[in-house]
Amino acid sequence: MPIKIPNKLPATKILTNENIFIMTETRAISQDIRPLQILLLNLMPTKIDTETQLSRLLGNTPLQVELTLMHTKSHVSKNTSEEHLLAFYLCFDDIKDRHFDGMIITGAPVEHLEFEEVEYWDELCEIMEWSKTHVYSTFHICWGAQAALYYHFGIKKYNLDEKLFGIFPHKANYKKSILLRGFDDTFYMPHSRHTTVRREDIMNEPGLKLLASSAAAGPVIMSTKNGRQIFVTGHAEYDQYTLDKEYRRDLLAGKPIKCPVNYYPYDDPTQPPNVMWRAHGNLLYANWLNYFVYQSTPYDIGKINEKL
Repeated sequence: MPIKIPNKLPATKILTNENIFIMTETRAISQDIRPLQILLLNLMPTKIDTETQLSRLLGNTPLQVELTLMHTKSHVSKNTSEEHLLAFYLCFDDIKDRHFDGMIITGAPVEHLEFEEVEYWDELCEIMEWSKTHVYSTFHICWGAQAALYYHFGIKKYNLDEKLFGIFPHKANYKKSILLRGFDDTFYMPHSRHTTVRREDIMNEPGLKLLASSAAAGPVIMSTKNGRQIFVTGHAEYDQYTLDKEYRRDLLAGKPIKCPVNYYPYDDPTQPPNVMWRAHGNLLYANWLNYFVYQSTPYDIGKINEKL
């Protein structure tokens, strides 16, 4: 949250240069406050796990958030009961006339397919196009980030020689980014994917800014210059045992899988996993909610188009 200080206080310039978010009395008086409307497009097969993880992060700020859950109608979930979907989820047709302060588009286990081969690709494209005029800021995760980079900017994904799997260190490429305010020089994030985007493709796109990257994991956090679209190729939302479940699932299925990097103490899967990403995961979502949603979206949510 910002600190409110008197108008024209000399500290204003100093704090701004130090990347501290301040708010003058004039701006504070003019602020209206209401719950933030956040839409979650959940493409993960384990929908309950994902909605729980993201709700945990979105709920860990002083801001009041109203979460709306959405799934695709062009794909029938095999891992989530119809009762759960009917009780808690909407389809695009149900919300397309509404406006939202923010939206999250999750990853999905469809990396082996070309984007156009994904069963719900046309529906996802319609949603991503709709988000330009009905959502103030959209946060894309893992495959969802790759899909959005491809749809909005034509940036391709590339197959990796082996699965990128584990907890990897990252560094900020743009330390003054308000999305990374409060981050340490090195921060960790889980990754679990078979594909990647290339740094040179991001750097050659004038509409994008590379905020953070990793020697092992490549480009990790990207943003459009106005912050209306955020792309994160990792999983800051994962809980302690998410990678453990994936590892044991693949072992049981006989898939070629290595022990996740930097995860188990001494690479011993009998030990409880180390959690090295929780603080930065919370900070990432808190910064997004505060700076790119709460501080930016209009009080009258129906006027989002006027501010785009």
